[in-house]
Amino acid sequence: MKNKLKVYRVMHNLTQEDLAKRLGVTRQTIIAIERGKYDPSLPLAFKIARFFKAKIEDIFIPDEEAG
Repeated sequence: MKNKLKVYRVMHNLTQEDLAKRLGVTRQTIIAIERGKYDPSLPLAFKIARFFKAKIEDIFIPDEEAG
């Protein structure tokens, strides 16, 4: 699954470490999600969307829609 996590993180002037702390995950988790190596659990995906006040589908794009 593709995602725009890095775009949202940079728009909010957050480092990977800052975002990880605010979400209660490790920096390695943020790195893996941003690189597309790891798809977050549904609860974590919702937590990320709520944190950025965005729709989950604005941040995470299913592969069939990624083009």
